[in-house]
Amino acid sequence: MNLDYQRVIDAADDWIVNRPGTIVAAFLVLTVVFAIGLSNVSTQAGTESFSENVPEQTALTAINQRFEPPFAPGTGTTQLIQTGENALSREGLMRMLRLIDSVERQPDLRVAGATSAAAMVARELDPNATTTEAQLRAVRKATGPQIEAAVRAAARDNPGFTPLLSKDFNPQSASASATVAVLSHDIPVRLDQEAGASGATNPLTPIQLQIQYRAANVGGDIRVFGSGITSVEFANVIGDTLVIVIPAAAVLIVVFLVFAYRDPVDLLLGVLALVMTVVWTLGFMGLAGIAFNQILIAVPPLLLAVGIDYGIHAINRYREERVDGYAIDEGMRRTTDQLLVAFFIVTTTSTVGFLSNLTSALLPIRDFGVVAGIGITFTALIFGVFVPAGKVGIDRLRERYPIPVGSQRPLGYEGSVLGRVLSGGVVVARRFPVGFLLVVAILTAGSATYATGLDTTFTQENFLPPAQTPGYLAVLPPPFRPQEYTVTRDINFLEDNFESGEQQQVTMYVQGPMTRDDALEMLYRAGEDPPETFVRDGRHARDQSIVTVIQSWAASDPEFRTLVERNDRDGDGIPDRNLGRIYDVLLSSPARDRALDFITADRRSARVVYDVKADAPQAEVTADARAVADRYRFETTATGGIVVFQAIADLILRSALESLLVALVGASLFLVFIYWLLVGRPSLGVVNVVPILVTVSLLAGTMRLVGLSLNAFTATILSITIGLGIDYSVHVVQRFSDEFDGDAIAALQRTILGTGGALAGSVLTTVFGIGVLVLSVFPAIGQFGLLTGLSVVYSFFASLLVLPSVLVVWDRLVGSRHAGNAGTDAEEPGVQAE
Repeated sequence: MNLDYQRVIDAADDWIVNRPGTIVAAFLVLTVVFAIGLSNVSTQAGTESFSENVPEQTALTAINQRFEPPFAPGTGTTQLIQTGENALSREGLMRMLRLIDSVERQPDLRVAGATSAAAMVARELDPNATTTEAQLRAVRKATGPQIEAAVRAAARDNPGFTPLLSKDFNPQSASASATVAVLSHDIPVRLDQEAGASGATNPLTPIQLQIQYRAANVGGDIRVFGSGITSVEFANVIGDTLVIVIPAAAVLIVVFLVFAYRDPVDLLLGVLALVMTVVWTLGFMGLAGIAFNQILIAVPPLLLAVGIDYGIHAINRYREERVDGYAIDEGMRRTTDQLLVAFFIVTTTSTVGFLSNLTSALLPIRDFGVVAGIGITFTALIFGVFVPAGKVGIDRLRERYPIPVGSQRPLGYEGSVLGRVLSGGVVVARRFPVGFLLVVAILTAGSATYATGLDTTFTQENFLPPAQTPGYLAVLPPPFRPQEYTVTRDINFLEDNFESGEQQQVTMYVQGPMTRDDALEMLYRAGEDPPETFVRDGRHARDQSIVTVIQSWAASDPEFRTLVERNDRDGDGIPDRNLGRIYDVLLSSPARDRALDFITADRRSARVVYDVKADAPQAEVTADARAVADRYRFETTATGGIVVFQAIADLILRSALESLLVALVGASLFLVFIYWLLVGRPSLGVVNVVPILVTVSLLAGTMRLVGLSLNAFTATILSITIGLGIDYSVHVVQRFSDEFDGDAIAALQRTILGTGGALAGSVLTTVFGIGVLVLSVFPAIGQFGLLTGLSVVYSFFASLLVLPSVLVVWDRLVGSRHAGNAGTDAEEPGVQAE
């Protein structure tokens, strides 16, 4: 079957050739419209958006909403890190207390309480010093020996004192190189530190920025650390990366465009089209309300690189026709006859590759798929319609006015050095195509098998800015030089210099009637004989629950202990009847706040917190936590920061595999259909896919070989490989289809000499255009850029080295049937004969 698509192409040709000014004006108007949307583009940083709709995160959110924390609802914290002096000297203690006093006096900082080593020392000096102001007076009046004695007393009597000091704390000399103070704040919404970093909007941000300003005024080195500062830096790092990456990509692309176009006016036209591509895509994001996240940093360089690929193909093919003696109108008609079909096929397959990410359960990856897919469509329209129309208009003006003209010779013309180099795949295809393909098949299968051991990770570190700005970025002039980031530096400092005050934990969210007689027994028995990653107390897991609260309060309140014993039929210390009465008494006692941290007021839900080994792998902890959750007879979900992150890592792997499968199947079916519909050769669609299979296999194997993993940023790389890499094979196969008249080798030679030159130019711009992502402030984005560039290189070589042999074998199997009808096909309106 052949579709008479030529009428559609002819209509497009007429507009491009006869009304170029109208087309240019229409595209410029659309650019203005999309530019309006630029002002609406917002940013969303951190890990928060990745956990949306993840069941484990949903359970964790429910816990945060339904259980009261130890502090008042709506509590957040700020850490003050003091370094650079003996934090326990008089001046060091006074410096910390002055800052805390200054912060407490400011109502809009919403300070609910403060915990510091300085306050503990002051209370040893004066037990009546209950306010920060009084503590400051006590330290100011004390002598050096008195302060040293107070430090030793605090270390001896207060178990919370030493954890606030660095590991080098020496009680005898009363010295420590660093200390941490913790401020608690009453804020409108509760911040959940266990869930990971916050997004761009955080109620603690203005509070912590003000504290940061005040810390600078008390002298010494006191740094402010907290989720508000973190959210600011997460948002800033996106802007810093874009400011570096987009200009770098533009400069590199312009350099290669100078080589590819060798004409100043064509260069300006190409640059204008690239700017329009980015404006349209980012403007669409603003109009559609899609927030800019870390993954989307890759989109502008991606579009710049792909856009110039389209531009080189368009200009190069037009120059081929002009060199052959065709006038402007006829040359452009012949160019668009072939390119519009190729662009349609390439754009559709690329869009399928990007939109396959819609199968992901992770919102940022779905957003990436949508934005990249829309951006590629915009790119095709701009370079497939606007650029040809602009080129026609420019060349007509050149006939009337003395506009400078550079080289108009196409890349890779016959007889050139580049053309001869690119013909290597044709030589192999002529001599031993079958043997060569067997070697390729073995290599592909081996790489695919090796890639099955590829790791999948999701960690906070992927989203953190660098602890220290790399030297090659630090030397950049403003505004390209990124700011100094403190979050990673402070996290590393705390990990290196302080004993961890927080035990690694997992949480069980239990939903069921907690008044049922066996409910508490069930909660307790689930922790018996715990798995290997859980911390043990004898044969039982170390846990915290409403059971431990009941046992703790019973130990201190004789009346409550009598009530528990009276309702404990088996004598194990856990009541197993009249639980409603026990809860009523407990929730009316001073232990109420502690109890409501583990059971809801309606007695329909409970949470149990288990300690797990700090060095246990995340995947093993999660598997064990889920196994323990299965022991509960009520509906129970294992959650907590560890479990949520592992659940996201699992979704990343599933997302990568599903999007790869969807992209591969979708692109293959489309190519089979379109080649059957357009030229009656569905088998050419299958041929197109072979280089992509080789590329995906080699890329996945390379990732494992060099120690890279699938993470939040690289999860899209396999589907992107299909979306980008198939461009190269489509251009080759489409040109081969036009050139093929029964002699596959001759058709391949003409194809590679023509299209291969454009491919060589576009692969350079694509690789370097996307490769600038290695300059990203995010190391993970740098890995993404490296892998994307590598996938393009693999696709290029697979199309020029592997595809010719595939086409020769195709010719031997099915091509002869078409060759016999070549003369008939040439006269059909749906098939072009060169």
